[in-house]
Order: sequence, then structure tokens, then C-alpha cells
Amino acid sequence: MKHLARPVALLLALGLTLSLSACGPKEEPSGWQPTHEPIQTQTAAPEPTPTPAVDPYDAVRHYWSTDQLTQSWGPEQPVEHLFFHPIIAYPQYAFSSAVPTDRQKGLDDWMVTVDEYKKILQNVYDKGYILVAMEDVWSEVTDDSGTHMVRNTLMLPEGKKPLIISFDDVNYYDYMLAEGFTSKLVVGEDGQIWAQCTDPNTKETFLTQDLDATPILDNFVLEHPDFSLNGAKAIYSLTGYQGILGYRTQNDRDIAPNDPKRPEFEAHRQSEIDAVKPVIERLKETGWTFGSHTWGHINLGSEKRTLESVKNDTERWLEEVGTLVGPTNILFYPHGARPDGDDWHKTGPMFQYLQSMGFRVFASVGVNSFSYIKDDISAVICDRLHPDGTTLRWSRDRYLQFYDAKDIIDLSVRPDLGVGW
Repeated sequence: MKHLARPVALLLALGLTLSLSACGPKEEPSGWQPTHEPIQTQTAAPEPTPTPAVDPYDAVRHYWSTDQLTQSWGPEQPVEHLFFHPIIAYPQYAFSSAVPTDRQKGLDDWMVTVDEYKKILQNVYDKGYILVAMEDVWSEVTDDSGTHMVRNTLMLPEGKKPLIISFDDVNYYDYMLAEGFTSKLVVGEDGQIWAQCTDPNTKETFLTQDLDATPILDNFVLEHPDFSLNGAKAIYSLTGYQGILGYRTQNDRDIAPNDPKRPEFEAHRQSEIDAVKPVIERLKETGWTFGSHTWGHINLGSEKRTLESVKNDTERWLEEVGTLVGPTNILFYPHGARPDGDDWHKTGPMFQYLQSMGFRVFASVGVNSFSYIKDDISAVICDRLHPDGTTLRWSRDRYLQFYDAKDIIDLSVRPDLGVGW
């Protein structure tokens, strides 16, 4: 176990029932409260490994030489895409009487446990998948027919199949912290990414690389450098209403410039911005990329959704998140809900606006890693598959190309809700 201080137990439960492809619970975030207790870390933690002179990620980035990339993967061949919600670190607690039944149901539906997640990674690796970057799959070109998106031909090692992985809601919302999720990503003294946790029982704070999806994937790729093409890792699908990566970088427009609370809020926000920047830098250095999940986790397919609200939300994401993580052309639909009701057969005003703001890859959720290049606007629509309790229980056959749910699901800790196989 890669801990800087030993955890006793970690509660990982969900603050509300999750809807498909979305675990951010609110569209109307609450105002800022100017009370912040400092995090107390363990004084008895062992000395972390010093930062090595050579970055271990270099071995991943340069593992495959050009002359080993002999297999052409053309535009007509699928590039699979799997996405995960936050993973359950301590299922014995999450699926116990300590957590309300409706929240247990949400966890079971849309999450995998740490052990299940690790098994899935091992299985997709064993089946020959290799991580690729979204920007290597899709490009925007201008030719005689105009400006449009194209599916690139990937050059892969012989026998490998391309795979994109994304992670929704890596924001560490307040409700997660109250119920025992890991609380943020940090750069350890060894230069690697760690997750910070606070044990819900002892209230002890520690760092770990075993209980969070990010450092688990980092270490898996370090141990299996052939699992990554040119150092690719995965994409974060981020909202912004409670900051990013565990840092409360969001603005609060309800606090007026002349409000006495404003200076304290601004000072705290700036300290959070300063703290998250080296984390973002290290993630980018080691193959992670970023996409938008909208600022407020808004339902773009709602009949009540207005174009004006989409504009306001997008501007806030670009201002509060985009300025930190850098430009992105990827938008992940919250709830899997498509703008204008149907982004495939028509191009409505919301889609046109989002495309005008720089988004070109629009990702929803489906039963296939489907993609479709629109012919009336420079954009591509794709779907993602979702390994979670729902598909482990009821969609075994669909996921056999990645893993066998019978070998993955841990029915000893999950609720007794049955399976379809």
C-alpha cells in the first residue's frame, strides 16, 4: 500500500442518486462560506521518496519507437472509449447501514470499486488495448470542401487496439468530502501525483496512491509502459462550480465587489488557484488532458434549458476552469443529454454556440463507442461506454471485448440486487 500515513477506513459514498454519465449533483451551486479549517496532516508519516533525477514517465513516453508502429488503424475502425465516475475506495462502508439506501443504490449503479477498477485496467491491457490521446484520433482540416473534422489513421504497435479513457467529475465536491471521498490531487515530494484522503472515522488525513483512479492509472502505466501510445493517459471531464481537482478555484458572483467578505474570499480563492497550478502542470507533463463537463453540470437536453443559460455557463467554465487547464476542444455532456434534443440529425442554436466557442468533439454516453462526423458544421459526435454497477450486472455480453463482468464484479460487498447473467 502506497500510503504516507496508514488509513483505518475510508468512506466513499455518494451524496445523491446519480444520473447516467453524470455525478455532479447540482445546477445551482451554493454560495461561498468564508470558514476554512486548515488540513491537519499526520506528523508520523514516513519520508517520501525523493524526486528522481530522471522522470520515470520518460520511459512511458518513449517506450514505442517509430519503427515499432507498423499497424495502420484507419478511420473505419472503431476507437473504443470507456469512462468512469469516482471509484469506491471502501465498499464495505459504502454499502453498509452507515449510508442511506438510496445513496447505496446510486453508488451501485454508477460506480466501480477500487478492486474492480484495477481488474478492468488489467483486463483491457491483457486484451491488447493501448491508451491513445483524443487529439491524435480527431483533427480539424480545411480543404476544398471547407473546414471539417476527420478521423485520423493511427499508427499502432502490431496487435494493439486503441482505447480512450475519460473520468467524469474529478472535482471532489463538498458532498464527497462529507462522505469520505478522496479530497484532492497533490504533487508529492517524489514529483508524482497522490490523492489526499481524510478517514471519516478517525479524521486522520493521509496521502495515498491506492484509493484514487488517477494515481492507480499512473502507476499501472509506469508498470506497463506498453499500455500507452506516446505517453497518453486519460481525459478529465471537469465542471467548475466547486473548483477543480479538489481546489476551490470557483468565483462567487453573489459576493459584490464592495462586500466585506470579498477580500477574504478572493485571498482564499487565489491561494487555491496557486495550489492547483503545479498539479495541473504535472498532470499535463505525464499525459493527462482536460475537457469540459460544463461549469454547473447543466442538462443541455432539458426542455427548460435556454441558450442564454448555456452561454452564461460556458463563459464561466472558460473563465474559471479554462484559464487554469488551458484550451480544450472536448465537451462531455452532463447526464449524457444532447443539446437541442438531438445533436446528430440536426444542428440547433445551442450546438452552434458551443461549436463557436471552440468545442469540436462532443461526447455523450451510449451502448457503443459510436462516432459521427457532422457534415454541416466542423464537429464530431461520439459516445462513451460506462463500466459501472449497472453494466456489470446487466450488460455483460456488450463488455466482453474488454472484460468478463463475472470476473470483475465484487458481489461480496455490493448490495444483493441480482445480475442478468
